[in-house]
Amino acid sequence: MSDLILVLNAGSSSIKFALYDAAEDLRLRLKGQVEGIGVAAHFSARDANGNSLGEQSWMDGIQPDHELATEFLMHWLRAEVADGRLVGVGHRVVHGGTRFSVPARIDSDVADYLSRLIPLAPLHQPHNLAPIRRIAQQSDAPPQVACFDTAFHRTRPEVEQALPLPREITGRGVRRYGFHGLSYEYIASKLPQIDPRAARGRTVVAHLGNGASLCGMLAGRSVATTMGFTALEGLMMGTRAGSIDPGVILYLFDTLHMNARDVSALLYKRSGLLGVSGISSDMRVLSASESARAREAIDLFAYRIVREIGSIAAALRGIDALVFTAGIGENAASVREAVCRGCDWLGVEMDEQANSGNQLRISSASSPVAAWVIPTDEELMVARHTRQLLRD
Repeated sequence: MSDLILVLNAGSSSIKFALYDAAEDLRLRLKGQVEGIGVAAHFSARDANGNSLGEQSWMDGIQPDHELATEFLMHWLRAEVADGRLVGVGHRVVHGGTRFSVPARIDSDVADYLSRLIPLAPLHQPHNLAPIRRIAQQSDAPPQVACFDTAFHRTRPEVEQALPLPREITGRGVRRYGFHGLSYEYIASKLPQIDPRAARGRTVVAHLGNGASLCGMLAGRSVATTMGFTALEGLMMGTRAGSIDPGVILYLFDTLHMNARDVSALLYKRSGLLGVSGISSDMRVLSASESARAREAIDLFAYRIVREIGSIAAALRGIDALVFTAGIGENAASVREAVCRGCDWLGVEMDEQANSGNQLRISSASSPVAAWVIPTDEELMVARHTRQLLRD
């Protein structure tokens, strides 16, 4: 009977999962997701070759929440993988606060601490914790490990983590944490094989998806990043505004008489690509649209990326490589083209044919700064951490 590691990545309306053999190569057995949780939940799973293993929808009656979806998934896995023994469950947890700079085995103390961080990540942390609670209630619960999106950024200089606010506020944990750390850590692990010079030097990684951020890495360690206290700062995103003049927030309160709940919904769910275009938060939909507003949204998205790359390059004191990853970064050639052209002053010389073909290297052979497209794998990163922690 083989030992297995399950990875759960819970979002606001979904739970992505991946199951690995706990052998040295961490071979993927299957993966899938429960999406549309709370609205029109749908479960699907596929094996490592992409073949369907099962589907189920909850269209009528009571919709499962994250805990019930987790319970369904655990029952399904036990029936589907009867030849395996689940030795651990690894969770992507968005916020580790100031306490955790490395993954942690979850006990009641750790779970209580992570619950206290909910105000720092209200749209992510509660959903990360729901599967943890449900699994812990089971009589035969396997060990659980939390892997934090904030942990990778704890290597940044203190001045990069600080905020210019009174100490009675920053003393309560109000600081720039940074997110998408598991994705950046995976890219850092791949760079030595792909571009040894970049792995030793200064690399800007653009994690561009519905959530988007940049990370400046020096010798594979985080030096600067665009997200800060929350996952709202920095780049324009699918539905999030990114960095915005605080005076705009005061205007929303004082002149438009919006309350905190309204402003939160505006900045997190109604802004970004969706807000500017008025059409969609999906880059694929906007790229196919002939609407002028769709074009404006894409142009603003790319412009904000270029502008922030300049900021990260300043923190790094130069740049040796630029890496694109995540859904938009890996698939939207037109966005990559706009960003690379905007960074020509840094030494990025794009190869149009390589870019349009989604090749690994999209810069010319003579480009002073190499540009790459590297698919990320946060689930595998969680599996690696989980196996290592359970062995220690």
